[in-house]
Amino acid sequence: MTTLLLTDIVGSTEHAEQLGDARWRALLNQHRAIIRREVAEREGAEVETTGDGFLARFDSPARALECARVVRDDVKRLGIEIRAGIHTGECELQGGKLSGIAVHIAARVQAAANPGQIFVSATVKDLAIGSAIRFEDRGEHSLKGVPGEWRLYSLVG
Repeated sequence: MTTLLLTDIVGSTEHAEQLGDARWRALLNQHRAIIRREVAEREGAEVETTGDGFLARFDSPARALECARVVRDDVKRLGIEIRAGIHTGECELQGGKLSGIAVHIAARVQAAANPGQIFVSATVKDLAIGSAIRFEDRGEHSLKGVPGEWRLYSLVG
């Protein structure tokens, strides 16, 4: 059981085109440094990066939520926005990579978020009960390739 955080940069292709390869690469490295710092500070682990996307795992939903919030706010200073998705579920570790339906669900939750939003599954919301963390209901969503309807929430604050 692990909590997964997926992020990606909103409008990355447009940013890359405007900045050119060298400046885009420098911005991407700054972005990754922020995420890596915040993941480490909250005892998470980097799983992988894909282009402008980032996947990390945490033992605690609260740590993943706080990491996402700080990263979202910090990267704004770089002139970029992220969208993030968080889900908790069973995963398998194969050759250093995570696999399982939970990874796919986390990716679909992230894809449903708008720029600057942190979306979470109901599982994450339920596990955060009793904390000071607040959520706003974003309704039922169909997650591509995942059976059923999924209630999603956005992190408030």
